[in-house]
Amino acid sequence: MQAPAGTLTYAELHAEASAYARRLAALGVRRGDRVSTTLAPGLVFVALVHAVPRLGAALVPLNTRLTEAELSDQERLAGARLTVREPLEGPQADVPLLEELDPAAVNTVLFTSGTTSQPKTVELTLANHAASAAASTANLGSYEHDRWLCALPLFHVGGLAILLRSAINATTVVLHDGFDAQRVKHELESGGVTLASLVSTMLHRLRDAGLGSAPSLRALLLGGGPIPAALLDWARDSELAVVPTYGMTETASQVVTVAPADALRGVRAGRPLKGVELRVDRDGEILVRGPMVAAGSLAPDGWLHTGDLGSLDEEGRLRVEGRRADLIVTGGENVMAGEVEEALRSHPAVVDAAVVGVDDEEWGERLIAVVVRERDATQEELIAHCRERLTAYKAPKEIRFVDVLPRNAAGKLLRPKLRGVFAAAGPPM
Repeated sequence: MQAPAGTLTYAELHAEASAYARRLAALGVRRGDRVSTTLAPGLVFVALVHAVPRLGAALVPLNTRLTEAELSDQERLAGARLTVREPLEGPQADVPLLEELDPAAVNTVLFTSGTTSQPKTVELTLANHAASAAASTANLGSYEHDRWLCALPLFHVGGLAILLRSAINATTVVLHDGFDAQRVKHELESGGVTLASLVSTMLHRLRDAGLGSAPSLRALLLGGGPIPAALLDWARDSELAVVPTYGMTETASQVVTVAPADALRGVRAGRPLKGVELRVDRDGEILVRGPMVAAGSLAPDGWLHTGDLGSLDEEGRLRVEGRRADLIVTGGENVMAGEVEEALRSHPAVVDAAVVGVDDEEWGERLIAVVVRERDATQEELIAHCRERLTAYKAPKEIRFVDVLPRNAAGKLLRPKLRGVFAAAGPPM
């Protein structure tokens, strides 16, 4: 384990986790309790990940970007007994620690991204995390020399899963405290990592930073939302094995990921991972079940209803078409926001784009786009660009330009905040 504060072997991590567990016990933590934390990524956070379950308790990583009031709300919702904000010092209680963990016990409590509503808690067991790790390993493989770069937030499942997956496989995590394009570029170009997990915004910044080769990289998992086609084209041309991945908090991370060999051939849709059952219902919603899915997230019919729309091709590859909540009905026609956003991102001046429907007396809903651009491009130019690629009714009626779109730490678009963007953006330019 390499982290901002240094390096730990797994034997050293075991000793650190034992000491932390006994310090937590001295503070009154018992079986069934929940311990939240706002610690930054580092060795202390990792020790806490492994310490809390040894008391039969569950860890609740909190979003460190929240206000104090928001953190208090999450502590209350999660039922946390205490919150670890600083490295623990002090006495250690002489209590027995669990050497074998109950696979069915709650291991971590995570908050969903809250991209379409308020975040909610998801209880994940050790069995969920183990099944997710096994599914990932079956697709990507695991080798003794693997070094997995983690620059994702540890309060989201994408980052936390790297810590747990690597511990299960006894491989190395290279942990960064946040994303720094130059530092990540150096890790990749120096051959210091074999695997990495990023979101599209991060890869875009690496491209802009001049990322060349990554000689040791076997796979770069890219998730968190739609991926611009131009970014995948660049990755293929650069011989980077960028593998699009799809998953969510409720599934303990990935459920569909492109195989690395397929990615280098330009394949952009993956098949369900080992142990994942996936189907698309008659309304187009993606349904998932399997041992990695949180039991509390299953509907009465035994499936996780993801809220995402998609389709399966004849080879069983999944194409994710967007959130069901992102469906816009304009003039009686259905438009998926993601399809319009993809068309906008294909313009060379566009860095990022979001599309929503707003109430309109004539159309029912009117499509408005909010765009981040890296050079001048007019509203008329971008609308015409969309009309060349989409049916006319799918082209936005109006475009607003902003410096940045509201996204969470995992790179997912926060659509509920877009109306505030409209208000702040002023008239179209």
